[in-house]
Amino acid sequence: MVQRGQHDERKRYARGAGLLAETAETRPAAAASPSATAGSSVTPRARRGRRRRAGRGRRTLVALALAVTTVTGTAGWAVAHEQPAITGPPPGAAAWRADDSLGRPLPDPATASPTAVARFFAGLTTAEQHTLAQRHPLITGNLDGAPITLRYEANERALAVERDRELTRARDDGLTSQGRDRARDRAERYAALLAGDRQILAFDPRDRGQVAEVYGDLTRARHTAVIVPGSDIDLGSYATPATPSPAATATAGRADGRPDGGASTPPAGAEAATTAAATPIGMATSLRTELARQAPHTGTAVISWTGYSTPVGLGLDAATGRLARAGAPRLDRFLAGLAAADGAPTAPPTVLCHSYGSVVCGLAAHRIGPDASDLVVLGSPGTRADSVADLGTSARVWAAKDGSDWIGKIPHVELFGLGHGADPAGDGFGARRLSTARVDGHAGYFAPNTESLRNFARITLGDFGAVRCAVGSDSTAADVRGCVSDLL
Repeated sequence: MVQRGQHDERKRYARGAGLLAETAETRPAAAASPSATAGSSVTPRARRGRRRRAGRGRRTLVALALAVTTVTGTAGWAVAHEQPAITGPPPGAAAWRADDSLGRPLPDPATASPTAVARFFAGLTTAEQHTLAQRHPLITGNLDGAPITLRYEANERALAVERDRELTRARDDGLTSQGRDRARDRAERYAALLAGDRQILAFDPRDRGQVAEVYGDLTRARHTAVIVPGSDIDLGSYATPATPSPAATATAGRADGRPDGGASTPPAGAEAATTAAATPIGMATSLRTELARQAPHTGTAVISWTGYSTPVGLGLDAATGRLARAGAPRLDRFLAGLAAADGAPTAPPTVLCHSYGSVVCGLAAHRIGPDASDLVVLGSPGTRADSVADLGTSARVWAAKDGSDWIGKIPHVELFGLGHGADPAGDGFGARRLSTARVDGHAGYFAPNTESLRNFARITLGDFGAVRCAVGSDSTAADVRGCVSDLL
């Protein structure tokens, strides 16, 4: 679920898994106590009652193990790091609602549907659209259903305004030195998002910050993907782009028929590329490079969407669905906005959800079916559903989890609000399980030359005949099979 501090996380989860194993071993011994070995003197009804109580006890101990795994290992740190769930429109909504310069009400950013927003902008002149982007950049840039290129323009202006505001704060002697340092740091993050020809589709500066960025020409793409990352992702961990390798940049550019292709790519060298592919930007650029490799003459685009408040570390936020429940409607609205907006692709995207992001996608699945062709969960702690049927989605559902991923040590339960339920890569869930050959660890699914990355690209391109599924429960098996039979 998180990128940094993985060594400590693995130790905590291993500790919890050990407790779980110990629970499983000691429970039968407890059941064999003198009171439970009365033999024929115990009636069948009493035995059934004991079994029910034992089942409840086991479930309670599983929940206890999960709580120990995710909470007590941090000893109070979890409560201090509980994150606020940032929802609703960004600052400026009141001024937007009060603006009558067009002689008509503007769509309420909190309640208007993306379809209604798209209809409203379709009725404006180009000059009127640009006026709104200049007057209300934060609202226009985050208004799902607004024209794609107009959102780029608005967010560029919003980032410049926020950068200048933070630079002013960084020179304010009325602030503490720590306050000035924080302001300078935020200004640098905004400046990074303004550098080059970056295409920012959403930007919200509140709290830790949220952002969505497009790689490729979204207005001309025939195939698109949306990546939903997991914990510890915000503007602070997102804004620094990966350094592109000239060869990969040229390949992606040729796919769109223009010099730069509208996307950056991971740094040259296998180790550097693997490291870069663990970040949201690295995931997006790595996938787009693979799409260009597999379909060099097909327009593609990838969106990195950090549009929800993610957990920090391994506290209660990571073990519960509170932040995912707040993020799911935002994902639903974002995808609906893509479908409705002028300049958006006509085909629905593939949505790839990593780690805690899969919890968000699981809770949104029943709403996003019409706006997503495929739902891929990878390195998932669970989706808060027991099966594909429980997700209630019309999208095809895929799952990937490698044996080297420490997330596999998480108990797949949901009890008393802790845990995220069944393993979507498990036998009984019903997802198509993807091969993850050559993946290394929780953050390695988008690394170059992995079977998982190739599979993600094949699914995005609709090349289902080439998708490789896992044999049995071994997602790393070399003797994988095709998935075509599952799709017929």
